[in-house]
Amino acid sequence: MTDAHADADFDPALSVEAVSDLATRISENVERVIVGHHDAIEDIIVALFARGHLLLEDVPGVGKTMLARAIATSIEGSFERIQFTPDLLPSDVTGVNVFNQQTSEFEFREGPVFGNVVLGDEINRAPPKTQAALLEVMEELQVTVDGVTRRVPDPFTVIATQNDVEPDRTYDLPLAELDRFMKKIHLGYPNEAEETELLGRVSGHHPIESLEPVASAGDVRNARERILGVTVSEPVRRYVSRLAADTRARADLGVSPRGSIALVRAAQARTALDARDYVVPDDVQREVRSVWAHRVRTTDERSGRDVVERALDTVPVE
Repeated sequence: MTDAHADADFDPALSVEAVSDLATRISENVERVIVGHHDAIEDIIVALFARGHLLLEDVPGVGKTMLARAIATSIEGSFERIQFTPDLLPSDVTGVNVFNQQTSEFEFREGPVFGNVVLGDEINRAPPKTQAALLEVMEELQVTVDGVTRRVPDPFTVIATQNDVEPDRTYDLPLAELDRFMKKIHLGYPNEAEETELLGRVSGHHPIESLEPVASAGDVRNARERILGVTVSEPVRRYVSRLAADTRARADLGVSPRGSIALVRAAQARTALDARDYVVPDDVQREVRSVWAHRVRTTDERSGRDVVERALDTVPVE
């Protein structure tokens, strides 16, 4: 199993212990800035290592943007931010050809999507046409403008935030776009102790200003390549397939094959974070809610998470 972006210097002897150590370094570094969201940080690292994208849905002001910046800084990657608004154009995301009068030629000016970690802030404030500008790059790691295709940097991960407190001023994300997000999570408010600690950290200079990298983009590429080698046995693959079939039988829109692939890859990454070289059903069960719940649609009062929980309760592990 290979990837066109695989690092040329990848060491086939790289251990899952090394991948786990890398994840720990990144997590601990991010926690110098972000207080009280250890699980969410691990979710982002899982998505990053599994070549996926992540959707954060929460109220404003809980640290979503700072979390994305801290991840990018920790891996010495380029960070780009797109503020989605109703008047944002697709070319504002992907880039545009501009005529250079001196050379009498068109020159391509890259849009903010050309970064290692791209933050799509309040993505549901932009209309579907603009949101659709992300579909190609999230799936194929490339952007096509005026018939010319350009690759984005490697690694590439989109971390999008979604405003869930002003539904009358937002647009629903197209299902095709939702399906491209490997995981969807919530941060929530900090508790009293966490907020007290946070206020102490930011009473002077913000800790993001002094945050230093603890890894490189090459380290992430190598971790991604190693994770592809984590064993997923046939019984585990059958278990994922049965879970997916159960969601399709119980919902108007169940989990797609893309969702099944995303779950396997997330489980592989989670396994490597635990310094193990093979996936077990527990890894699947640990990841399935954040990977699948946002992909399921019903026409009754049940949520996607309800359908996923029912599948977990019903489908036996064999």
